[in-house]
Amino acid sequence: MLNQKEILSTIEMIDQQHLDIRTITMGISLLSCCDPDPRRACEKVYEKICRCAERLVKTGQDIEDEFGIPIVNKRISVTPMALVAGASETEDYVPFALALDKAAQSCGVNFIGGYSALVQKGMTQADERLIRSIPEALARTELVCSSVNVGSTRAGVNMDAVALMGRIVKETADRTADRDGLGCAKLVVFCNAVEDNPFMAG
Repeated sequence: MLNQKEILSTIEMIDQQHLDIRTITMGISLLSCCDPDPRRACEKVYEKICRCAERLVKTGQDIEDEFGIPIVNKRISVTPMALVAGASETEDYVPFALALDKAAQSCGVNFIGGYSALVQKGMTQADERLIRSIPEALARTELVCSSVNVGSTRAGVNMDAVALMGRIVKETADRTADRDGLGCAKLVVFCNAVEDNPFMAG
């Protein structure tokens, strides 16, 4: 049983110290969306995200109402898109970012993560194509977040990827200069990513 002191302490944390839940995130595997036809793959991506995350925002709001603690962001994370797009016969990966953005807006979430590549062990052709598309993808979307894992404790650091990402970060800043370089705020370059599951880079 909660006593009066604990209840008042909780109210104080919410009212005066701005206690909140930073985010809730739904992870969705998109491996089943792989298709040689890129247009069809993008349709599958959009359809699956909308189907799985249809009630995410409503559920978050229900949790806020039940416990009286605000949830700042409702997010979706998906399988690294280099894995999904790599199965399609295309060199243009930006439509996959647009499909993610459209799905995120349809679901009403704040962000969607997963326009990503894991290159700590080396870059495949699909990884490199995705990385080179990041500046345009982030310039043309609103809710998409991107990340590139360039190293790990076990594999070491992929210095080719580090060099490439330096140029990508600069180009992303240039492409979103009209929005104070906002693209770079949605791009994470890091090491030791969580593997084998959809994740969202902090």
